[in-house]
Amino acid sequence: MSRLPTKIFWVFALSSAVYFTQGIEGLPSQGLFYYLKEVLHFSPEKIMFLGSLTTFAWMVKPLIGYVIDHAFTKRCWIFISLGLDIIFVLFLGLMQMPLVFLVVLLAVNSASAAFRDVAVDGIMCVEGKIYQVTGKIQSIQWISILVAGIFTGIGGAYIAEKWDYRIGFLCLVPIYLLVALPAYFYKEEASHKDYTSLFVDLKKLFSDKRILIIGLFIFLYKYAPSFGTPLAFIQRDTFKWGKIWIGTLGTISTVCGVIGALLYYRFSQKIDLKKWLYISVFLGAITTLSYLYYTPVTAVVYDVVYSVLGMFIFIMVMDFMARHSVKGLEATSFALLCSINNLSGVAGNLSGAFLLPHIGLKWLIVLSALTSFFCLPLIRKIE
Repeated sequence: MSRLPTKIFWVFALSSAVYFTQGIEGLPSQGLFYYLKEVLHFSPEKIMFLGSLTTFAWMVKPLIGYVIDHAFTKRCWIFISLGLDIIFVLFLGLMQMPLVFLVVLLAVNSASAAFRDVAVDGIMCVEGKIYQVTGKIQSIQWISILVAGIFTGIGGAYIAEKWDYRIGFLCLVPIYLLVALPAYFYKEEASHKDYTSLFVDLKKLFSDKRILIIGLFIFLYKYAPSFGTPLAFIQRDTFKWGKIWIGTLGTISTVCGVIGALLYYRFSQKIDLKKWLYISVFLGAITTLSYLYYTPVTAVVYDVVYSVLGMFIFIMVMDFMARHSVKGLEATSFALLCSINNLSGVAGNLSGAFLLPHIGLKWLIVLSALTSFFCLPLIRKIE
């Protein structure tokens, strides 16, 4: 086998393994939730607050990208992350510790996972742009995390029922060891690193007109006042759906998401990305408006069909971001665009929560559909 396909194989294997690990790391979450709720008797607000404390590192991914772009190699950071993760989960799994130490360890473990995520995304950008397979790599990544989510839902519930969250953490040790295998076989090309300051790198990114246009486009493309939570209330209070059926529908939606990812893997190198960005804007508006007619039957149809379509479009946007990452600052620039993407989601949730009591669900859906068109003037400006 030639060197090129061998290297790409290990890029795919490493990307798949790291993203599968991200998904399977939710294994202790159900047990941890029941521990906080039923043993410590915490309120929902307190549990949500503690959960937000543990995910801070994911909000500063560009800073993590800067460190990864300028120190060691991306492959090296994956090994560092895996080694630290094993230490952290052994502490979490073998010791019953006070809440403060538990939260601190969870936060540090989450930060380690964020480093691993940014490092492998950097590899995806570098190798994917060279061999023009960013879309295929991202498809494999998200298929892996979706499949892991299925195992997490089933396995996490069993662990929570039979044992407690500590067993869930211990189950992660062999996963981390297995991820080290493709990391070992992937050989990263040595590159010269210019040790510029964070300020210089950020200045370079924010003075790049192309990146600024793409960042603004991503924010406007993804932004829409959210109405997902009101629909969940309708499912429970109006449709009278049980938890098991809602969970089953969620699993079905995950499987459909895998189908969408497979479709993008198949067609990623054949589609005109800019043309499909235009198409996806109009599809987004139409699918949003369809929620004006929300019944038990259409709810199922929407979940199934839109999970396929939504995952296809989601990976397409991620592929678009990867293709436009800045050479030499791949981890930093891609993390920056991902942060803008995440920020637009937060803005959508907050604006949806603010507007719902003032304008009602129907007008919120209409407004959400109209915001889909805000990004249209920017598409033609993207090179």
